Amino acid sequence: MPTVSLGGEPRELPLLEVLRRAEELSFISCATPGEGVALVEYLLAICFAAEVSPSSSDEWRAWVTGKHPLGEAAEWLARQSDDHWDLFQEKTPLAQNVLLAPLMEEYGTGPAQLVIERSGDYSQFFDHHHLEHAEPLPAADAFRAMLTQHVYGIAGRARLSGKTLGPKLTNLGAGRLQGRVRVVVQGGTVADTLRLNLYPAAKGEGGRFNQSWTTGDFTRRGFKEKPPGRSTSGPADLHSYLGRSVLLRPAPVEPGKPVMVDRVLIGAGELLELDPARDLEDAVPAKMTNGHVKPLWPSPTRALWRDAHALYSAARDERTGLFGRLRHLRFPEDGDGPPCVLWAVGLLANKTLVTSWTEGAFPYAPSQGTALCRASRRGSDVAEYVARSLERAAYVAWKIVYPNPKPSDAPAQRARFDARREFWPAAEEPFKVLLDETVRGDHVPYLLIGYADQLRALAEDFLRNRLDSLPRDERGLHARARADQRFRDDMDHPEAPAELRGETHTE
Repeated sequence: MPTVSLGGEPRELPLLEVLRRAEELSFISCATPGEGVALVEYLLAICFAAEVSPSSSDEWRAWVTGKHPLGEAAEWLARQSDDHWDLFQEKTPLAQNVLLAPLMEEYGTGPAQLVIERSGDYSQFFDHHHLEHAEPLPAADAFRAMLTQHVYGIAGRARLSGKTLGPKLTNLGAGRLQGRVRVVVQGGTVADTLRLNLYPAAKGEGGRFNQSWTTGDFTRRGFKEKPPGRSTSGPADLHSYLGRSVLLRPAPVEPGKPVMVDRVLIGAGELLELDPARDLEDAVPAKMTNGHVKPLWPSPTRALWRDAHALYSAARDERTGLFGRLRHLRFPEDGDGPPCVLWAVGLLANKTLVTSWTEGAFPYAPSQGTALCRASRRGSDVAEYVARSLERAAYVAWKIVYPNPKPSDAPAQRARFDARREFWPAAEEPFKVLLDETVRGDHVPYLLIGYADQLRALAEDFLRNRLDSLPRDERGLHARARADQRFRDDMDHPEAPAELRGETHTE
């Protein structure tokens, strides 16, 4: 049975042991945020398949606050056939498509292609050289990487021939979580996290669990032509769906050594037709520029903490789904820290090329929901205003130093004086402190004034450092003085956030 690494554990544990010890294990330790989300998804699928899920929102709240045991999920897993949970089973390898087996010898690549952060656009360099690198991958790592591919895989072309199974085998569809932010509510233990993220299944049906492409009582898609997306049979199906056709080949096993994977194949997988009311439990509504609303999406230019107010607004205002239930919870007040954390994760990609993961962890207590919403919104507003002021100050310096620039040179010249690159990463820590103090019940208006003072001081230092590059001649001194004055004027302007002027904001 596949294994996973856990916080505080020096070794990897089988999935069965994870569920049996979920009450004592603090967290799942993963190499990337996406891998962590994929494992939570898989554990949730097991719980739903075992019919270990609440039947209503009221029962969900009772499960969370009363720490309803999850032992039945572990026992369900223990009763399963070992063959169905074997990564290298000859006919039904776990979470894989054995129909790819005839293609392995000719089209199999090195296991680097399986790891979404390393695989680039599934083609890598022009000559595909390093995809052929034969360095084996531990089976446990390959299992976690495969789960990540299923839920986060990006669109593109598979490096695989479609002659045998059909031309659409090479057409990779975007994974279910690719393109949006997934929010996992984290509790103090693995069991708490699972209970917080379980939910009442529509019609009370958990649905089938996708153990393998060739198991189950229904026919999966073919690859001769692109089929329409299928509806899921329930949350177990949703959280275990096979977003990729994957096949792993084990390397010859040396005595006393762990099992390794030396070759992989990746092709097109399942296509789902998602029901927003049923299949987007955790989605955070966010408005697009055209006024339409879609789930909050990851941005390559905007860290997730800058959109924390969207999460807190959803927790305050939503009436359905995860956030609709979460705001009605009543946790004990004797805990040392926040009762739970909203962990937001997204995958950043440039078309078919993965770039990085983005994530944020935001403390949450239902009793402080309104205060957190206010603190995060005003905190974001203050940071955005300070950043715009830095941009305007940079523009003033640029216009004086470069009065007749070439259009092609202008962006690099302005960037010389623009301190936003240093400001944004530095502003994250004060924002986190603001949220931590808010969730403890401190007075938000005064917290915001202290927070604004910090951001203003940081911005002044970063701007000064940028302007220090100016020569000490008349033009340089003039540019420095005008840029500095522009920034201070912005900070003291009547339309600036009140907190920057040492005043409390009134709604």
